[in-house]
Amino acid sequence: MPAKRPPVPLSRERIIEAALHIADSQGLRRLTMRRLGDALQVEAMAIYHHLPRGKEALMDALAEHVTTVHVEQSATWQETAKHWCRAGRELLREHPGVLALALTKPPKGATAVAIREQTEQLSDGGLDDAAEAVRALRAFVFGSVAVEVQQSGWADPEVDEWVRRDERADVDFERGLDALLKGLQT
Repeated sequence: MPAKRPPVPLSRERIIEAALHIADSQGLRRLTMRRLGDALQVEAMAIYHHLPRGKEALMDALAEHVTTVHVEQSATWQETAKHWCRAGRELLREHPGVLALALTKPPKGATAVAIREQTEQLSDGGLDDAAEAVRALRAFVFGSVAVEVQQSGWADPEVDEWVRRDERADVDFERGLDALLKGLQT
């Protein structure tokens, strides 16, 4: 008889990954502490050791996970902005189940730090009023992902297979991003 493997230790990262899986596959409404505990093979109360504020802390952690983007500074502020807009879009597209949290939770923790970093990068690259530009670019990224997820069929219970990649959405995103960047130059 094979030896029983020891359980994988519970960690904040494991909790977040399991919660993302539930939210993405079943929807955010189905994410409960009990269901999360079952997925992790622990009592739900064990999660509170890593997230003392419970469900509220979990929701904050999920929003932070999908909205914290870091990129290296590029030669121009436009290239820097393009890199982090594309990275932010990809991160949000990977987890449509928590898009509502990303849209509604105010930036905290690592997300707030990343926004300050983005603002500094654009400012250092020569863009005037970089904070306003970051707000506009974030709104564009969030809005484009929201439309893309809506059109993908992800939230439609009648759809068996939702479309994760849509070439038209990629073209629309790049066209919109270029137009927004041109507008920010003036």
